[in-house]
Amino acid sequence: MGTTIACIGGGNMGYALMRGIAGKTGWANIGFADSDIEKAKLAAGSGAKVYASNVEAAECAGYVFLAVKPQVLKDVLAEIAPVVERRIGNGTLPVLISMAAGWNIGRIKAAVSADVPTPVVRIMPNTPALVSKGMIAMSASPEVSAEKIAELKTMLEGTGTVDVIEETCLDAVTGLSGSGPAFAFMFIEALADGGVLAGLPRDKALLYAANTVLGSAAMVLETGRHPGELKDMVCSPAGTTVAGIRALESGSLRSTVIDAVEASWRRSIELSKV
Repeated sequence: MGTTIACIGGGNMGYALMRGIAGKTGWANIGFADSDIEKAKLAAGSGAKVYASNVEAAECAGYVFLAVKPQVLKDVLAEIAPVVERRIGNGTLPVLISMAAGWNIGRIKAAVSADVPTPVVRIMPNTPALVSKGMIAMSASPEVSAEKIAELKTMLEGTGTVDVIEETCLDAVTGLSGSGPAFAFMFIEALADGGVLAGLPRDKALLYAANTVLGSAAMVLETGRHPGELKDMVCSPAGTTVAGIRALESGSLRSTVIDAVEASWRRSIELSKV
C-alpha cells in the first residue's frame, strides 16, 4: 500500500493504531503531528515521519487520523479545513478518520466545509488495541469509496478485529466494547481477589484469572456456541461451578453488567449532543 497516513495526535491510542497499520504498510508510510512536537517525535521514533504542523499532515496524507480529544477536535478541524477543502476541490480526496466520542460524521463534515462533501470515517477502537487485540467499529460517509473502506479496514486489522457498522450503532458500541474493557478488568480483578481469599498468592491469582477470561473469550469466538451453552458445559450436577453461579445470580451479576453497558451507552448519546 503506497497511500500516506498521517496521525494528528501522538497519544497512546493514535500510536497503537499506527503501530498496527505499520505492520501492514511499514513505518515509512506513516507520519505524526502534534501540538507538542516532542510528543510527535517520540511517537515517530520507530521510523515514521514527523510533520511540522497539522496543516502539513493534512496536506500530505491520503488518510488523516484525528487522534485527539473531543474537546480539541473543533480547533484541529478549523485549522486543517482550508487544506482539506482545497484538496477535495482538486480531486485528491483525503479521508478524515476520527475516533472522538460525541462527534458524528455530519458534525465533522460541517466543521470542515458547508460547500464540499468531505470523506469522513468514524472509528471506535478500544484499549486492547494497545496490544493488537482491539475491537474496532467503523462507519463511513457516502463520500468514502468501497475501495477506500476496504483498504482502511485491512490496515486497521493490524490492531485487532474491525467491523463495519451503521453509524447509528456507534453509541451502543461505545457502551459495550468501548467501555467494556474496564468492566472486564474489574471482573478479572474480582476473580483474582476470590483466588487470594481462597489462598492463592496474588501473582498466581492474577495469572489464573486473566488466562481464564482470555480462554473463555476464545471459546466463544472459536466454537461459535452460545455463552449459555458453554457455561452449562462447566456445570456438573451439585458441583462447584453451579454453586458459584448461584452466588453470582444472588448478586444480580448479569443485570448489573447490562445496566453498566446501558449507562455507558446513554452517556455516549449525551456527549454527542454537547
